[in-house]
Amino acid sequence: MQATQTNDLAPSGRRARKPRESRNLSNLVFILPSIALSLTIIGYPIFEVLRMAVMDVNRFGKIRGFEGFGNFIKIFSDPVFIQSSWQTLIWTVSVVGGTVLVAVPVAIVLNEDFHGRSIARTIILLPWAVSLAMTALVWRFVVNGDFGTLNLALTQLGLPFNNHPWLADAQSAFAIEILVGILVSVPFTVTIILGGLTSIPVTLYEAAAMDGATRWQSLRRITLPMLSPFLQIAIVLNVIYVFNSFPIIWIMTNGGPANGTDILITYVYKQAFAFGKLDVAAAGSVVMFLMLLCFSVLYLFMTRNRSTDG
Repeated sequence: MQATQTNDLAPSGRRARKPRESRNLSNLVFILPSIALSLTIIGYPIFEVLRMAVMDVNRFGKIRGFEGFGNFIKIFSDPVFIQSSWQTLIWTVSVVGGTVLVAVPVAIVLNEDFHGRSIARTIILLPWAVSLAMTALVWRFVVNGDFGTLNLALTQLGLPFNNHPWLADAQSAFAIEILVGILVSVPFTVTIILGGLTSIPVTLYEAAAMDGATRWQSLRRITLPMLSPFLQIAIVLNVIYVFNSFPIIWIMTNGGPANGTDILITYVYKQAFAFGKLDVAAAGSVVMFLMLLCFSVLYLFMTRNRSTDG
């Protein structure tokens, strides 16, 4: 009797597996075009950059021979590359950190119900609607030493900034570019944090108020912990975005003066299009890719450990 029941169940199990397998196969067929498109648009350029990084390439893109790790030795022996790497770290940490510090209180204020909130939200999002190139060009004129409006405003306040060359000094130029980077990154970050704030149940704040919690305690105990996943997303996306940000620095200073504001993306651009060293530029691009890959892996590792501990 038991043998008969086992024989009856076996075909039904096989029948259950067949629809599942056919469904998985049909799903694979549907996503194959997108996979092929991704491999073509993303995979092929990555392969070409990796190939050029280990080859001797002239300025016209013609491969003259195998170079091996020679191009990587060249960039790591270049003091400008080392300087650009440190400046990339300072640029990324400063812009992303400053953006988060500004965006969190702004988003909290915009989440409150007050008269004119819609107008305030629109004003905050305006820098996001303008292209980076246009924003950088406008700020280049604002801080111009001869006819910039910044010097004019400071001079009218009685401060000694008449014809002050802000972009002629590497430190002041880099600081201004960091401020502009924060300005253009805040709207996107505010949008992410606002999405997180709207997902927090109001009942949590009501219960905390009934228990006698102050606004600061509610912010520290409820808002910030509940915003943690959204802040992680904002930080990761901003790091990738800012690390590869090209227009602000290139339009305002071209990486100058004396490479004092160069970051890796402008260094690679100069190697490729100013000096015609396509192989060295490819090696620098590979190093940048590996840096971001290490950051992404580290982030995934940290979030996985945090979710496991939780």
